[in-house]
Amino acid sequence: MELHLSKPSTLSHYEALVWEAVQRVCHSLDEALDLQALAAPACMAPLHFHKVFRGLVGETPLQLHRRLRLERAACRLARHDATVLRIALDAGYETHEAFTRAFREAFGRTPSEQRAAARSAAQGAPSPAISRRLQAACGIHADADRVEIPAHPSQLFVHPGALTMNVTLEKRPAIRVAALPHTGPYPTIGAAFDRLGEIAGRAGLLADPSAQMIAIYYDDPETVPASQLRSAAGVTVSEGARVPAGLNEVCLPAGAWAAALHRGSYQGLGDAWERLLGQWLPRSGYRLAEGECYELYLNHPGNASEADLQTLLYVPVAGEAAPGE
Repeated sequence: MELHLSKPSTLSHYEALVWEAVQRVCHSLDEALDLQALAAPACMAPLHFHKVFRGLVGETPLQLHRRLRLERAACRLARHDATVLRIALDAGYETHEAFTRAFREAFGRTPSEQRAAARSAAQGAPSPAISRRLQAACGIHADADRVEIPAHPSQLFVHPGALTMNVTLEKRPAIRVAALPHTGPYPTIGAAFDRLGEIAGRAGLLADPSAQMIAIYYDDPETVPASQLRSAAGVTVSEGARVPAGLNEVCLPAGAWAAALHRGSYQGLGDAWERLLGQWLPRSGYRLAEGECYELYLNHPGNASEADLQTLLYVPVAGEAAPGE
């Protein structure tokens, strides 16, 4: 498949990495997308890299890959030089049925209906408009034999308006956390916090007025099945406190951190992370440093209404202007 690309000029660190990743996605339409390998050059966990990618491109790598395959399939259906099953297999679908469902959801008609409409149009018969492209903010599209992308990264990346997110930089000491590991869909971590509260309460950890609840997420939902996603529900503990049986000790390292305050329902945290890692970080001049991103809860549903919930999002950063550097 032919690609129309240009050499990137002066780009930010993350824009350059995402620009290269976009090209790799476009080159891999005939094979399964290796999301782990895609994130490797950025030296970032896939969980974080894919948020940066989505913030700049408007789609995750997997969403971009799937969309381009479907657009290519829509164009190839009009050529009548391959069976629907062959086109389905080339688009990454193992069965005709799975391809039909995905195609109908994307284009509003089945592959057979798409092919019939293209045949009627070629014969001059009146027919509904034939769509071969799907909506995309980045302007990248595929036809039967090539991928078309904007001539320069500045035309590719999504540039949102002024961000309403208020991000501050802090120099933070190392933090000890007594944590309960959790495996499963991230929205179910509440059960882990309930169990954490029981164990930490019996051990007297919650009697410390400085104790704060923390959530750490380790895996990328794009690359790891929901049932296998790893996270941890934790509570900060002082230096001399003993971590009770049933909990693991986790150390969040000292260093420079970018902090953003999210107000409101926990359901909005995913969007807040997308804006912090996907929009603010790539344009901030900072780089993601070693260490886990985490959420620190200033209150909880037991003592605040949903609208008044306050959650701090912390990202370890490095850069010339980072505190303490």
